[in-house]
Amino acid sequence: MIRPLLYLDVDGVLNPEPASINPPRRPVGFVTHRARPKGFEARLGVKPLRLWLNPDHGSWLLQLPVELVWATTWEHDANVWVAPHIGLPRLDVVEFGKGPVMPRRGQPIWKTEHVVKHACGRPFVWIDDMLGMADNEYVKENHNGLSLLIRPNPIEGLLQTHLDTVRTWAEGLQEQEGVKDEPGT
Repeated sequence: MIRPLLYLDVDGVLNPEPASINPPRRPVGFVTHRARPKGFEARLGVKPLRLWLNPDHGSWLLQLPVELVWATTWEHDANVWVAPHIGLPRLDVVEFGKGPVMPRRGQPIWKTEHVVKHACGRPFVWIDDMLGMADNEYVKENHNGLSLLIRPNPIEGLLQTHLDTVRTWAEGLQEQEGVKDEPGT
């Protein structure tokens, strides 16, 4: 069986965004890193971007029966600025090109079409803090495979409960595939 894909966002998923906490405090278990991804213009007096990353996330993700893929506006920069800090190898990347950052009300986010195209009918899980009902509907209408969309709270980011959900879903696919392969079914 081909393992399902797991599409990962960075900001609001691996890098929590506690914007409503004043002053923002780094979550327990996370480490602060600074990054200057492509397109970030270093100006005099401007600090690099702040990333809060949990070094355990990489090993937790690698234990899942899935193929990891970046689905983030960081694109290839996620392999430079995020992956090494959480223990992930270089991952495949969904390339989005230029697009609006904020979704239009009632419309899928601009990444959705690209993720569905990249999946090319393979089963996938997508974890992104911007997902909504319009994304679920778009995937149902335009993707021929099974899918699971997970929207974490961007203040908390990726939690063990999300990973447990992914594991249960992916293992369920493996069991279904095993039943199909048995003689006489």
